[in-house]
Amino acid sequence: MQIKIFIFFLLFLCGNSNQRLNMPTKDDCATTAFKTDENNEASADCKWIASGSIGSRDAVLVFRTSLLKPKTERNSLLPKDTGADPPLKIDHFGEDDEDHPSRTTQNCNKVLPSIAVNVKKNLTIYKQLKQTTDVISNQDREVSSCKDAHNSSSCNDEFDEDNRNQSLISNCDEACEELASFNDDDNFKDIGNVHNMPARKMEIKYKFIQTETKLLRKIFQRHGLSEVKDDENFSILWTGIHIKPDILRNLAPYQRVNHFPRSYELTRKDRLYKNIEKMQHLRGIKHFDIVPQSFILPSEYKDLISAHNKNRGPWIVKPAASSRGRGIFIVNTPDQIPQDEQVLVCKYVADPLCIDGHKCDLRVYVLVTSFDPLIIYVYEEGLVRLATVKYERATESLWNPCMHLCNYSINKYHSDYIKSRDAEIEDVGHKWTLSALLRHLKSQGCNTFKLMADIEDLIIKSIFACAQTIISACRMFVPNGNNCFELYGFDILIDDSLKPWLLEVNLSPSMGVDSPLDSKVKACLITDLLTCVGIPAYSVEMKAQYDNKWTRFRNVNYSRRMPSADLSAGSNSNGMRRGTNATSLYQSLTTEEQRFVRNARLQNDRRGGFVRIFPTDESMQRYGSFLDVATGIPISTPVVQGQTPYSMILPHNYNLVLFNCLYGHDKKERNSLLERMLQYERALPIESLVLFTDENHKSKCVEEGQRLRKHILNLIDNGSELTQLQARQAFALYLEAILHRLTHEPRDFHERLILKFLNRVGGIVKTPAFSRNSQNFRINSKARTAMVAKLLGDFLEQYNRDTEAYVDVFDHFGMIPRGLFGDFLSQAQEADLEAILAQHTNVTGNMPYLYNRFGLATPNTPPIPSGLYGFLRALPAMVVTGSVSRDFNKSDGYYKSNERNTTLIKTELHNIKSISVDK
Repeated sequence: MQIKIFIFFLLFLCGNSNQRLNMPTKDDCATTAFKTDENNEASADCKWIASGSIGSRDAVLVFRTSLLKPKTERNSLLPKDTGADPPLKIDHFGEDDEDHPSRTTQNCNKVLPSIAVNVKKNLTIYKQLKQTTDVISNQDREVSSCKDAHNSSSCNDEFDEDNRNQSLISNCDEACEELASFNDDDNFKDIGNVHNMPARKMEIKYKFIQTETKLLRKIFQRHGLSEVKDDENFSILWTGIHIKPDILRNLAPYQRVNHFPRSYELTRKDRLYKNIEKMQHLRGIKHFDIVPQSFILPSEYKDLISAHNKNRGPWIVKPAASSRGRGIFIVNTPDQIPQDEQVLVCKYVADPLCIDGHKCDLRVYVLVTSFDPLIIYVYEEGLVRLATVKYERATESLWNPCMHLCNYSINKYHSDYIKSRDAEIEDVGHKWTLSALLRHLKSQGCNTFKLMADIEDLIIKSIFACAQTIISACRMFVPNGNNCFELYGFDILIDDSLKPWLLEVNLSPSMGVDSPLDSKVKACLITDLLTCVGIPAYSVEMKAQYDNKWTRFRNVNYSRRMPSADLSAGSNSNGMRRGTNATSLYQSLTTEEQRFVRNARLQNDRRGGFVRIFPTDESMQRYGSFLDVATGIPISTPVVQGQTPYSMILPHNYNLVLFNCLYGHDKKERNSLLERMLQYERALPIESLVLFTDENHKSKCVEEGQRLRKHILNLIDNGSELTQLQARQAFALYLEAILHRLTHEPRDFHERLILKFLNRVGGIVKTPAFSRNSQNFRINSKARTAMVAKLLGDFLEQYNRDTEAYVDVFDHFGMIPRGLFGDFLSQAQEADLEAILAQHTNVTGNMPYLYNRFGLATPNTPPIPSGLYGFLRALPAMVVTGSVSRDFNKSDGYYKSNERNTTLIKTELHNIKSISVDK
């Protein structure tokens, strides 16, 4: 009883210290678009809702980075628990009730590190804490068992009360001393407060499909959203792939998805180039000189030869549909380019902007919330990626990807790569922020205003080149104008004359968080994006109304076509509406036009760190000639005289209507060029810093790993086997250990073995250009090692993704027990994994980590040499060229077959082969 009183006392002290120490930040002072009674405080929900009160049509959720900070710093920001339960509940600081039904002293000990963070802020309270613990009376009490992370055995010793008190004090001391590296574990959730978030009350759901989820999931969960289950409806769908038309057609007005249909017109390298080439022919190359000279091979090979004869290389070769630097290499002459696949060949920009001798490029984040009317935002902060090796134009160095490519996914494996360790220092290492680069260039006397104006122009024109096709798809598939939004990652190279060149546009830019700098930029980016786009704050009842078939049918037909009555409400064919003031101008619009004008204004009010670059006050003057007069759509195909595009659709000019409403009267929105340029150069505020902690890899016990290895080896010798999931898990961990060793202890012999294995796999990784020249293995070993590690990392990513399709739901007869093997994987070193895989392969004659058990392309098992690295030496011989690619993504069930069943299956396969041969 007294220990509970003691804990309540600690919580009381810490709660008071929070009230004194937590100061409001800029993030907390975000305004909403609705007013509250001055005599009464706004409800706790108001700070998490913008653009209207809860229950209104325009109300949307607000997202803040403050909820991603350490728990003790965000407690004052969360809605208070107004229920009948006591305010001081251990439940609010522990795990979910379903995760731990009982409350024991062990649970109390878990709370202490979190408590200690608050205690450390006030030395007086901390001293009182120690004095209080000293006077707790001794009472015998059972203590729950504990398991040492470094030992496998459990200890069930009973401690007296003195030792228990001393343990409590020790926990507090250790937590306070390790505050610098304190990890805000997701297991410690403010369950009570999260349940009071508006999103949780309204049961707002999110859904992921094939995308990076770590940062996004954390943001959604901290704001009260929950992931969909089974056939539940989502409010936001975030996917890393293109969305199927059936999903788009059935979207309700309150649902949001992060892709427009046919976005590949902008994000596939070959389609992007072709669309820009059309605009060059239609509007003049001087207006769309934003990409280097490019050719699509093999169809344009003769044109490439002609261009090469006029202006010699080098040329950079890129796969038409790839990302993260995969398959990219540089050649001097076109005859070095393979002709067996479609690639994009671009003129290499040989004079790039360099920082301290290192080539760099930009990652600029662009948000499009609508294509008709076109609304484009650029995030105020981006990333600058530097190549690890200093740049030189020598022909002998063209093979070196760590010199000529700036992708983080390549350079991070280089031993000289410097990772940012402090989010407040933005110009150190091989990754900077965009604002830090602009400030650096400005200090060197460069015209950064012109540079950013040119980057804005490049972004707008590249979207113009693809907009016509995307708008057509939106008309066919998207029922509501607010359903879709898109965050693009523009990769831009700057040459030594400060001219920007568009390299590529990424469909789903990486949201991976590998450094404090990444954490700050991307957390602010995502929270501002979600607030700007606006996830409707609709209750279950409101969503049920929208889900009604009749309501959806009405919305689909109304949102895509303007009734004649609305069309004749004082408008002419080109969308021009003039009024004496802003009010009369807005009132003269149709209902549909009023809707998108209101949405555009509300979005701009919620934009956070986003900068709207289209429309602006000068957009019609600069880009009006590229827009169709009748429809306002950027036209990228020649129009026959007398023929109008979209002839089946009633004429409108939404872009002009929106421009007139925002900038066609005295009350203009503030969005001048000078204001935008100043925003690009400012750093993200200090209060935007988000807690970043590296993944905590639990230390492994060598002795325990060896003990478990012996146990499993004995089971294998006695006839037990690994399931296919277990074999793949062990093989993946083994390759991860090799990958780690390659980047820290590179060895030429091992690199050759790994490269030979990856080349034989076929279909999963591309043969790097540098491997064709054996001389490259004797020069610049660091860059060569980084490239081999990059290829192995790509293989592992695909391999682990395929492994997710395998499931072991229970222990199968004759197989290694799941629990035992899980313990082994948590403690195994590289040598332990190699011993298990080698022994299993030799005894069973199977390679389930590479092939299905009864796959048709399974080769004979090669002999595995004994001794250290024997399995690695035999690895290339396990793969018949291309055989794994045919059998790689297939999965089968898990069961132990006896010899009779195995013989029957092999006989059936033999019969099938015979029948197919006869046919």
